[in-house]
Amino acid sequence: MSATRTSLAIECGSAAREKLRKVGTANVANALLKRGFRNVYLLGLSPISTGQERMVGPAYTLRFMPAREDIDTMANYGRDDNLHRRAVEECPSGHVLVIDTGGCLKSAAAGDLMTLRMRQRQVAGVVTDGGFRDTPAIRETGLPAYQRQSAPPATPIAMHPVELNGPVGCAGVAIYPGDVLVGDAEGVVAIPRHLVEEIAEEALDAAEYEQFAEQHIARGRSIFGLFPATPESRKEYDGWVAAGRPPLEMYR
Repeated sequence: MSATRTSLAIECGSAAREKLRKVGTANVANALLKRGFRNVYLLGLSPISTGQERMVGPAYTLRFMPAREDIDTMANYGRDDNLHRRAVEECPSGHVLVIDTGGCLKSAAAGDLMTLRMRQRQVAGVVTDGGFRDTPAIRETGLPAYQRQSAPPATPIAMHPVELNGPVGCAGVAIYPGDVLVGDAEGVVAIPRHLVEEIAEEALDAAEYEQFAEQHIARGRSIFGLFPATPESRKEYDGWVAAGRPPLEMYR
């Protein structure tokens, strides 16, 4: 593992990671939009279980291309130098394995034994713009996993692994090694690595402001002058925070 990747893993394992665990992917996407990033949400991907834990971690990538019959045999797939199998053993702890299939749904991007191994190795999650096999068993491993739809046929039927930890396009989003993936019950968003700290801070602030706004809206207040936040509503929010975030009936 390079020194750069190690330092990012440590950084994302500290304050930024904890902040990102508390926010929704929509909060993250909004914070990125303010900086001009419009294509960051991996649209079309869903968690295999809405009850799975939230996912946060730097990207470690695997790229597939279409298979060719004389190369992609089960014998070759079983070799220890097969990049697909190496990805499972080499994705660093705390990282997210991002599998670029080019949108292929003809065969599996991974199965339950691979995800179980990654779970034991403390990988943070796995994301693909294709699909998995053995999804009921993958749910039982507890590893956060996102896919387009299930794809049970064996991997060599349609896909050949060609590169580990290089830039990929997953669900139409450019992802570079070390970019941070955040996943919740709605889907997955990618944060460019150099923006992780500031996006984590801003997304958490937005999520906490929304809790304040939600209480007001639930009591009948209009969204005008409240959401999106205005300078006046932010001042009101800051006072509420300073008071210890009490229920509104106690704050007034």
